[in-house]
Amino acid sequence: MEAWAGSVPDPELPVITLAELGVLRGVHETAPHGPVEVELTPTYTGCPAVEAMTTDIEQVLREHGVPEVTVRVVLAPPWSTDDISDEGRRKLAAHGIAPPRAGVAGGSASRGPIPLTLAIRCPNCGSTETTLISRFSSTACKALRRCESCREPFDHFKEV
Repeated sequence: MEAWAGSVPDPELPVITLAELGVLRGVHETAPHGPVEVELTPTYTGCPAVEAMTTDIEQVLREHGVPEVTVRVVLAPPWSTDDISDEGRRKLAAHGIAPPRAGVAGGSASRGPIPLTLAIRCPNCGSTETTLISRFSSTACKALRRCESCREPFDHFKEV
């Protein structure tokens, strides 16, 4: 069931699934063939996509014969961009979105020395000569940048 729920595409970033985004925290069956509870942690508390994610998870599980599904929003521990899988990062870059830098956000994987590299790599040409155009892009979790080498604008998934 976790694979089915995790296979739902993110409504704002449909190139990656909820499992790859790291927002799916758990799927629990309370009894054999009984109600199923799904735990979901949004990328931030005001994320407008939670309702769409909930509806899509419920629909996918019901299509696989799960009669009763409850999606519960869990805010602790908070989601971090460190929760995005390597495959999710690869897919973001393949679709022209600079993925967040790994281990920068403060999640459990980033404990230790603070990285000093602040450059954002262009997903189109790989240059680190990029400029911030806007702190927000098509969604609040992305910033709009421009590559000074290839001159193309691109989204950058912000580290949280």
